[in-house]
Amino acid sequence: MAQIVGWASHAEAVDRLVRSHEAIPHGSPVRLAKKTSNLFRPRSGTDAPGLDVSGLTGVIEVDADHRIAQVQGMCTYEDLVAATLPHGLIPLVVPQLRTITLGGAVTGLGIEATSFRNGLPHESVLEMDVLTGSGEVVTATPDGEHADLFAAFPNSYGSLGYATRLQIELEPVRSRVALRHLRFDDAAALVEAVEAIIAAGEHEGIRVDALDGVAFSPQELYLTLGTWTDEAGPTSDYTGQQIYYRSLQERTTDLLTTHDYLWRWDTDWFWCSGAFGVQKPWVRRAWPRRWRRSDVYHKIIGLDRRFDVVDRLDARAGRPLRERVIQDVEVTLDRLPEFLEWFDEEVGMRPVWLCPLRLRQVDGRVRTWPTYPLRAGVTYVNVGFWGTVPVGDDAPNGPLNRAIEARVHELGGHKSLYSEAYYEREVFDRLYDGANLTRVRQHYDPDGRLTGLYEKAVGRQ
Repeated sequence: MAQIVGWASHAEAVDRLVRSHEAIPHGSPVRLAKKTSNLFRPRSGTDAPGLDVSGLTGVIEVDADHRIAQVQGMCTYEDLVAATLPHGLIPLVVPQLRTITLGGAVTGLGIEATSFRNGLPHESVLEMDVLTGSGEVVTATPDGEHADLFAAFPNSYGSLGYATRLQIELEPVRSRVALRHLRFDDAAALVEAVEAIIAAGEHEGIRVDALDGVAFSPQELYLTLGTWTDEAGPTSDYTGQQIYYRSLQERTTDLLTTHDYLWRWDTDWFWCSGAFGVQKPWVRRAWPRRWRRSDVYHKIIGLDRRFDVVDRLDARAGRPLRERVIQDVEVTLDRLPEFLEWFDEEVGMRPVWLCPLRLRQVDGRVRTWPTYPLRAGVTYVNVGFWGTVPVGDDAPNGPLNRAIEARVHELGGHKSLYSEAYYEREVFDRLYDGANLTRVRQHYDPDGRLTGLYEKAVGRQ
């Protein structure tokens, strides 16, 4: 079981954080003093001192009886799950990568296979303490004094402050997850299946607790249905020589421990480890198991961006420049076939990840979130694609990323803001409720110490 830091240690860490805010010269931007990140959008560097969040990386308390956890904002899901899983509990949504932090998933947007019934990670937050731009720590709840901050915080990416503590709901889980991989020959058939599964909560009489999919080509798409279970029998291990995403094409059923299911995508960063040769058997045998993790691959990508290794090699070999197309977008389920058809023709990148989601309904009520406005009662599909595409000399201008933005906008969708964005200010504010975000920022950060969302996402500050 993971170590529980406790309330006294948490109070000391918050005090250090507040004092670090006070030490930042007035007029200097307020940022985290954080070396690692799961973001993919570049930003301008700064030598200014940052916020000390070094003591905010743990779990404060797990209340197994009430299925609630008190968690520090910089706690990774890897550490959070290590604390809850021994109690037979997990967060309602556990994002795919181990080192995503709870605070990051809430102020950004996390998603996973339980999102078709549990929504996004911020929808299971009961309350949170937030360090605002003014240096004050406030407790925000859905209906309290700071309800405006609570509602606007998801998808604000630090432009409204940083969560120091989050109280979240947990749900019970079994020791194992039984998987069924269903193949479809076209996207329209997959859409029909998703509609039926969400309506019934089951498939062929078996409960569905988790639902995601992969499109390998226009004629080869899969849905993976997960069911929490204590079923006996041998379990698969995809942290060694076997590769999870390939198993969808090789078998129709599978059985994983719950721990391994939660991190099934992390070992090979979905399929992106192939860019480093890690999927070649001889490389995989030599590559230490402890290095088969998304954060290791992310660091390698960071080094490449810093020194332009791949671009230099391509230029030397006379190959066209490649554009990095690393995005997650949401389109409504009914527009998914249309988007995938366009994506195949214009971008041509496969596989792509498919993850259905709906705003969570609790006691017949659905809460909406202004900074990432999704419609109640509507099923969306997160389409994730991560890689590079040869485009030539125009690569630095992001032509494919711009085209994807435009197409998603035409289809009435949104995209996450963890990677490059090119929206004009008017469109951006319309998509992400910029007017409300500005009002909330002026209230909690009257001196403008925090960088605005548009400046972060598009201006790369």
